[in-house]
Amino acid sequence: MSDDEADPELLALLRQHLQGKLTLSEDPETGVLESAEYVCDNSIDVALDMRSCKNAAAAIYAQMQQQEYSAAKWSAHELHPKAKDEATVAFIFTMDLLNFSFWSEKPEADRFALSYRDKRWTGYWSLVAALQRALDEGIPITDSHFWQDEEECTLDVLKHVFRSSTDEEMPLLKERLACLREAGTVLYQKYKCHPVNLISEANGSAAALVNLLARDFGCFRDEHRFEGRRKPIRFLKRAQILVADLWACFEGAGYGAFQDIDKITMFADYRVPQILNSMGCLAYSPPLDAAVRAKREIPQGQSWEMQLRACSIWCVELIRREILKQHPGTTINAVLIDFFLYDTMKKMELEGLESIPHHRTRSIWY
Repeated sequence: MSDDEADPELLALLRQHLQGKLTLSEDPETGVLESAEYVCDNSIDVALDMRSCKNAAAAIYAQMQQQEYSAAKWSAHELHPKAKDEATVAFIFTMDLLNFSFWSEKPEADRFALSYRDKRWTGYWSLVAALQRALDEGIPITDSHFWQDEEECTLDVLKHVFRSSTDEEMPLLKERLACLREAGTVLYQKYKCHPVNLISEANGSAAALVNLLARDFGCFRDEHRFEGRRKPIRFLKRAQILVADLWACFEGAGYGAFQDIDKITMFADYRVPQILNSMGCLAYSPPLDAAVRAKREIPQGQSWEMQLRACSIWCVELIRREILKQHPGTTINAVLIDFFLYDTMKKMELEGLESIPHHRTRSIWY
């Protein structure tokens, strides 16, 4: 081929791009870690304490070893599905489609709660319990065909699915219905109505699956503008936790087999920033600290909120690196560290050991 002739491979690549068919690279990256580092480097209200991060890494590793903490903990919970089949994939997809905003300003006895299997469930577990109860009652809550049916899947039906044992309703029910509607449409149009086909499209890549979720589903596209930066900051909390839950449930096999699970970061939400602050890893500016302690709502997308989320991601990444540095060859990733920190913080809450509240942001993103 002469210098004057066009490269056919380059032309084909350009044609794919112009036609919107070039979507995933052979070695995909989610961009979440890059975004977190950028915000952390430019943060003025949240700062990392490196000595505390090193101390936290040692303590976290020791406790995880002592507890033999692993992905198997996921399936051990009584509410999580046990079968390793397509129905479980549909359950996890539905669960993480709706896995956001459970906090309440009401006292514990009055907050939104579910009664199921002779127990009272709040927070994230109220969602899982509600889905299990709906399936017990014959409501096909995990079926994308049901989500698309505007006569069957209505707001009133959703209110019934998430009916509370108290007077408080689950937050953002209209937004949850909108998520179901959109996801049902996308699954119908692109993935033959089932998330297993979405997983297949990712070809064993956790990062690719996260990117597919963010590309095709607006309700998973957790990316926002920060301080005038042209490139959006990506958090992708629910997209990442969906991948992590699949990995944990299927124990890295079958529908949970991802060769690059270590590319998944911590899931930026409320509880992990809370415990990282308690451990001295994250320090807040006086105005932010006062706002968090006063339980004032911080708007989604506001600088404080984005700094809290991004610095938490970068902090957990540094903790992960420190553990690997001190214990070469150990099996550790941000997913397991996040699960461990979340479980630890919830236990501290139950025991009344919280030293600071979690920040308050009402959002579909976490």
